[in-house]
Amino acid sequence: MRLCDLLTTETILTDITSRNKEGVLREMAEKLHVAGKIPDMEKLVKVLMERERLGSTGIGENIAIPHAKSDDLTGMVAAFAISRDGIDFDSLDQKKVHYFFLLLAPSGEAGKHLKLLARISRLTRMDGFCKSLLALESPEAILSAIEKAEQLL
Repeated sequence: MRLCDLLTTETILTDITSRNKEGVLREMAEKLHVAGKIPDMEKLVKVLMERERLGSTGIGENIAIPHAKSDDLTGMVAAFAISRDGIDFDSLDQKKVHYFFLLLAPSGEAGKHLKLLARISRLTRMDGFCKSLLALESPEAILSAIEKAEQLL
């Protein structure tokens, strides 16, 4: 499974307005809810915040991969967001996060969930990939860039 198979232009935020961790997760969950990808926005924000309390999903180098599993989902869903100014997300390297790859999976799909997390990690380590996304201003352009990069994996 590829990230671009889950993302749509409706689940990509080109410049989030939130300035803290919960706000970012709420803004992304709202986008997924409005797009019809998740049934209960508030419940998923709670699940994501519970996951963050276990340890930040800010992996460093301005990247966070918030993720969780939920019984409310029938399939995997993803969202992507950019913060032009950066958000303090308690990252491992204490740098502000600019790129957010959110992944939600049904509780029974741990294998697919882990494989996609690994794929996102490989994608973000591609030389210049994330910085190239910062220059893009439309969800269509971002989705196209992600799709092209995934073809190289």
